Amino acid sequence: MLKHPMVLFSSRLILAVFLAFAFHLALLHNADLPLFENKIRASYFINTLLTIGIVFLVFVLKEKYANQIGFLFLGSSLIKFLIFFIVFHGYYKADGNIDTLEFLAFFIPYSVCLVLETIYLSKWLNKM
Repeated sequence: MLKHPMVLFSSRLILAVFLAFAFHLALLHNADLPLFENKIRASYFINTLLTIGIVFLVFVLKEKYANQIGFLFLGSSLIKFLIFFIVFHGYYKADGNIDTLEFLAFFIPYSVCLVLETIYLSKWLNKM
């Protein structure tokens, strides 16, 4: 049975993000650190939704804007980063600095999603 590429991407992304989240929590647990602080759940959830939205947008517009698709991807990645900056930066800077746990709560899901997004989009776009 052939599945739509977006369904395949979304399901693989969600699985990868879930595994990264579980591993992240396991590391925090083993280090006796708080599990659900630093907006970790929101970070994983929002980043996953934004990544699915960006990939969907690029997938839908890839033929109509084939020559500009790279700029569309870069622009959407910038928007994703700006949303994260708006949603999380104030919370993380509330005490005057961003500590390692706050940074990792943002950076791990951002990186996992960005890597998968880049891999899938490069495969799709190379088939054009």
